[in-house]
Amino acid sequence: MSSSAPSQIIEHVVLLKAKSSADPSAIGDMVRNLNGLATLDSVLHISAGPVARCRSTALTFTHLLHSRYRSKSDLASYTDDPVHVSVVANYVLPVVDDVMAVDWVAYDFSGPVAIPPGSSLRLTVMKLKEEEVGKGEILGIVRGMKGKFDSIEQLTVGENFSPGRSKGFSIASIAVVKDLESLGEQSDLVNEQKDKAREFLDGVVVLDYAVPASVPASL
Repeated sequence: MSSSAPSQIIEHVVLLKAKSSADPSAIGDMVRNLNGLATLDSVLHISAGPVARCRSTALTFTHLLHSRYRSKSDLASYTDDPVHVSVVANYVLPVVDDVMAVDWVAYDFSGPVAIPPGSSLRLTVMKLKEEEVGKGEILGIVRGMKGKFDSIEQLTVGENFSPGRSKGFSIASIAVVKDLESLGEQSDLVNEQKDKAREFLDGVVVLDYAVPASVPASL
């Protein structure tokens, strides 16, 4: 990976719900093998692990995978790589009963591509009531969040370009902070922003995730 950050990257997030009957050792194997995909040439950053907080009642997920790529073609290479296909078939699908994925282009990207181990992130995915109505307003509200929180070190937002597994959610964002406590400090203003956007939204899923300190952050 180049030492300089690209001007845009591809964000790829997969949300997983482990079966209640799944053996904890099998779940651990899933997480370890997903993180092992950092060895693939197309991967700039990858991190997988348990969700710290799921702020949704309609959709509940237990684990999250977040990875980054230089281009949509690199994401496609990762998806089709036999190693990735094998990990999904042998370690993921046997232990989960729900999957959701979103992908977006993060334009005007700045900061490190690899999120430092020990950092935390908040993923927000949004479903519009009508496909195009309010999209610009929502994107503007989310982009404005970085200027309102000193604790946000990096923020990306964009339109999902892979609708097949997104359950109708079309906008997603990631805010990176130093720790989970910083995410808690944002609750009041986050609720204020959600109130402004509520008229356009049919659903919101918010997840908090701590990047494991012992997991390699990048290739």
